[in-house]
Amino acid sequence: MPDTRRYRYKVFKWIACTLLSVFIVLAGIAWLLNVKSRPILTDRIKTLLYKSTDSLYTISFTKVSTNVFTGNATLQNVKIIPDTNRFKQLIALKRAPNNLYTVSLKKLVVKHFHPLTLYREKKLQLEEIIFDKPEVTMVNQQFAFNEGRAPRPIKSPYDIISKSLNEFSIKSIRFKDVSFKYINKNVPNSVPFSIDDLNITLTDLLVDSTSAEDPTRFYLLKDIVINLNNYVYRTPDKMYDIQLDKLDFRATTGKLRINSFALVPQHDEMNFGKVAGFAKERFNIKMSDIMLNGIDLPLYISKQELWAKEMAITNGFVSVFNHNGLPKKHQENKVGKFPHQLLQLLDAPILVQKIQLKDINVNYAVYNNESNQKGQISFEHTSGIIKNATNLEKIKAINPIMEVNLNTYLFGQGKLDVNFIFDLTAKDGAFSYNGVLHNFNARVLNQITKPLGLVRINRGSVDKLKFNFKANDLGAKGTVAFSYYDLSVALMKNDPEKDHLVTRGFLSFLANALIIKSENPGADGKLVPVTVNYSRPANTSFFNMIWKSLFTGIKYSIGITEEKQNEVREHIAKFKAMRANHMQRKQKRLERRIRRERQQNEKR
Repeated sequence: MPDTRRYRYKVFKWIACTLLSVFIVLAGIAWLLNVKSRPILTDRIKTLLYKSTDSLYTISFTKVSTNVFTGNATLQNVKIIPDTNRFKQLIALKRAPNNLYTVSLKKLVVKHFHPLTLYREKKLQLEEIIFDKPEVTMVNQQFAFNEGRAPRPIKSPYDIISKSLNEFSIKSIRFKDVSFKYINKNVPNSVPFSIDDLNITLTDLLVDSTSAEDPTRFYLLKDIVINLNNYVYRTPDKMYDIQLDKLDFRATTGKLRINSFALVPQHDEMNFGKVAGFAKERFNIKMSDIMLNGIDLPLYISKQELWAKEMAITNGFVSVFNHNGLPKKHQENKVGKFPHQLLQLLDAPILVQKIQLKDINVNYAVYNNESNQKGQISFEHTSGIIKNATNLEKIKAINPIMEVNLNTYLFGQGKLDVNFIFDLTAKDGAFSYNGVLHNFNARVLNQITKPLGLVRINRGSVDKLKFNFKANDLGAKGTVAFSYYDLSVALMKNDPEKDHLVTRGFLSFLANALIIKSENPGADGKLVPVTVNYSRPANTSFFNMIWKSLFTGIKYSIGITEEKQNEVREHIAKFKAMRANHMQRKQKRLERRIRRERQQNEKR
């Protein structure tokens, strides 16, 4: 029995020693391969980048670590830098790209690089490369010789690497938490654009004898995926935050989705203008479920032109507020700032063939210093289509019109169908607008007529309001046909002692008796349209001009014209004169009575 135990012990010892020896040999081989593979891998990476970019880029790093068992490698303190002299040579040769990149990062990770395949088959196959928190600068300079070029290299990288490699492939290239800076060399003194926390994934990069001509690839890739989460940008004037929640883009589908976009003011309505120092319009915007389809990514990469077939926005609001009680900024000229004019001023070239809007609420409000109240007009559940939103000269030469067709509900009640036609090439900002507002209770207008016009609508029903205007930077001219009945109003004034608006009884009586037409059509059955010629003050906005032109038409339609107002003023003046004369006679009678009483007392 002891002999059996000794035998087993010897066998176990022999197996253990053998395994240990094998492990030591394998570890030695792995170490040798690691040591041997590092300079080869280093040389391959540097040579590959240099040759495949037509000698434009070089890569440097301070240290490379490899692991033959996992097939992983790590490069420390990586920098990818363009050769500006070579770039000038490529420009002269008409082979230069439109974009020049500089990349720097602390660590670059290469996963599963298959060294045996590299040695045996001359194929450098990588499963994944991770750029962790890189800083990327892109300089864009557009060259005429790149116009219309296909989204593939001018010269196939395979021709350059074929002497040393049969294939170079990377399944996935991930840029994590990128700090990206864009410099536009096409516009003089342009301000660089920066964005952080960007994630980009490049899928299935392949360099072989056929990949450069593969129509399913662009820039040798099968796909590009871009993600951005919780992006916040403070505007240079510190008055707004631009917030973007979850952006996703996939090149193969050309679809970009944004969960929400917001322009968030940093101060409340009453303090916004005070901080600005003058009566400045305050915008509060939020849009949800934004989708762009049919984006031409190669065109955007080469020329920064955003072309999309369709854009859809579902759910959102636009709120505009102005504090008229604050001083005006005389030097602020809003001429040239209509929507289609601002579109032309964008630095980024853009074309969206069709924009679909659904369920958007629009609110325009003004604080009136005379009434000490806020008047507002709202358009709820707005939907519609915008066609040909562009600032590209070549597109405007073919079609210079941007058309907007909307349907909405005034104060959530009266249905409004409105159409805008914007001339994208007009130097004076010319556009037209027409529409129909269907039946509603006129009292809902008190939300804006009382605070801003000091007019309260007691009762009234609207059948239809039709309008048709042509406008430009100077103002709007057009017609308003207002069909209504049973209209009665009261004129208001601010009473500081009562801290609210009170009715001006006699003036309201005069207004209803002498000015206000209680119905249109009248007894003769004829609907009387009115002509409006509204002159726009240079410091008023697009929303303000639209509202004022329509409000002027409504006032004229119900009888509040300059002639009628002058007539009422004459009646008021006569009334005041009669009242003053009456008070004067009354005072004289009182004085005579006092004298008589004094005389009677003296006689006693």
